[in-house]
Amino acid sequence: MELDKRAQSLLQMLVKLHVSDGQPVGSKTLSASSELEISPATIRNIMHDLEEAGFIASPHTSAGRVPTHKGYRFFVDSLVTVQSLDPKEIDNLKNQFNLSDNKHLITSVANSLSDLTKFAGVVMLPKAKKVKFKHIEFLSLSEKKVLLIVVTDDGRVQNRVLYTNKSYPKNLLVESSNYFNHHFQGHTILEAKQILIKELKTLRSDIVQLMSAAIDTSSENGELDNMVISGQRKLLENTELSQNIGSIKKIVEVFEQRSALLDLLEKSNDAKGINIFIGEESGYQALDECSVVTAPYHADGELLGMLGVIGPTRMAYERIIPIVDITAKLLGNSFK
Repeated sequence: MELDKRAQSLLQMLVKLHVSDGQPVGSKTLSASSELEISPATIRNIMHDLEEAGFIASPHTSAGRVPTHKGYRFFVDSLVTVQSLDPKEIDNLKNQFNLSDNKHLITSVANSLSDLTKFAGVVMLPKAKKVKFKHIEFLSLSEKKVLLIVVTDDGRVQNRVLYTNKSYPKNLLVESSNYFNHHFQGHTILEAKQILIKELKTLRSDIVQLMSAAIDTSSENGELDNMVISGQRKLLENTELSQNIGSIKKIVEVFEQRSALLDLLEKSNDAKGINIFIGEESGYQALDECSVVTAPYHADGELLGMLGVIGPTRMAYERIIPIVDITAKLLGNSFK
C-alpha cells in the first residue's frame, strides 16, 4: 500500500515514540512531537486510515496506537534512519577480534552482540563438513578411558573422553595418533570417513576403535556446535516478552532445540546484507513476538557464516541494524 508523506511521517514518529517508552501513542502526543503543521483532528483521521490499513492497532486498554508487524515492516523497509555507533563502542567491539581461537572468538562476538543490544546474540560458524583435521592426539586417562584431543584447521579444539572396552598402552596411543595425523591431516570429516572405510581391512583391529571414535566425535553435533548463542536470559527478561508465559516457553524451546535458529540463519545465506524477520516472517511460531536481524560475514569473497540479534518486535532498529552490520564486517575481516 502506498502511503503519502504525512502518513509516513506520522507512522515513523509513532514507531519511534512507542519503541522509546513502550506506551501506546495518542494523537495529542503525535501532534506535539510531529514536525508537520497539522491539527490533532487531521492526525486522528490519518491514524484511523493507518489502522484500517493494518499498520497500527489500538490496545483495548488505551486510546493510543501501537505499530503492528506490518507497521514495523514498512518502517524498516522505507522509514528507518540508521544511526552511527559511538566511536568508543566500535573500539570496544574491535577489541573482541584479537582472539586466535575461533571458538572463543565466536563466543566473544555473540557476547558483544548481546551486550550492545541487550537482547540475544547468535553467531554461526562455517559448517563442520568444511572443517579439516589439523592434529589429533590420544592420551591415556585410566585403564579404559582415553582422552581424545582434536585440533581443526579453523583453530577449534575438541576434548572428548572415550570409554573403551579394553586398555590401550601408551605406545599404541602414540602409534594411533601418528597414523591418524599422517593419513587424515588436511582432510574433512567426510573425507576421513571415506578413507577409513576403505582402509578398515588393512588396519589393525586394536586401533580401528580409536580411529572410528576420533571421526565420530568430531562430527557429533557438528552442525549445531557451529552456532553460539548469548544473552538468552536478557531476551526472556524483556518487559514485553516476559508478560506472556506462553511466549516464554516457546522461546525457551527454540533456544534449547537450536535447530530452528540454525534454519533461520540458513535462510539468510542468500542475503547480501542485512536481513530482518519481523514476527511471523521467521516461519516459527515461537518467534512470532520477536524480530531477528541477521547479516552474513565473508572472507575473500567466500560466505563463512551468519550472525544476528534476536529481540522483541519493539526494538530500536536504527541502532540494532548498524551493530549487526559492523560486527559482521569485523568478523569477516578477522578471518582474512
